[in-house]
Amino acid sequence: MSVVAQYLQEWLRHRSVLQELVEVIPDEHIDFKPWDNAMPMGSLIVHIASSMKMFVDTVKNGTFTPPTKIDEYHTIADVRNIVDQLTEETIRELKELNAQQLEQEIEFRNFLGTGSFWLSMAKDHEIHHKGQLFTYVRMVGVENVPFMIKQPPQNNN
Repeated sequence: MSVVAQYLQEWLRHRSVLQELVEVIPDEHIDFKPWDNAMPMGSLIVHIASSMKMFVDTVKNGTFTPPTKIDEYHTIADVRNIVDQLTEETIRELKELNAQQLEQEIEFRNFLGTGSFWLSMAKDHEIHHKGQLFTYVRMVGVENVPFMIKQPPQNNN
């Protein structure tokens, strides 16, 4: 399995949980935030999805590529659609990455790292914010939430 295919498989184990988590959020909590300067729930979800795409675009382009600003949503269904669309676009772009792009050095926030390093940071960033989202969701009273990561298929040998 290629490095990109392995990364994609591991990342999707997290992204699919994000998609499930968004399914259990009632519409009335789209603007919930646990403190005054926190990101509202809808914004946090969109940030997670758009940031991953930003990191992949950065690796693909070989230079920092700012995320597309997305602030046109009014319901959790709108947010779900954004997450699903960005997930599909990110999958497509990840599959197009090559070894040279993974090895190239890219500067981001005054730090130089390889494409592989930035993809690792992207996954860690998503995990971090997904943890925050779990906290938000629990704070608004949602009890039935998915496990934090999809388990790999069982090997039944």
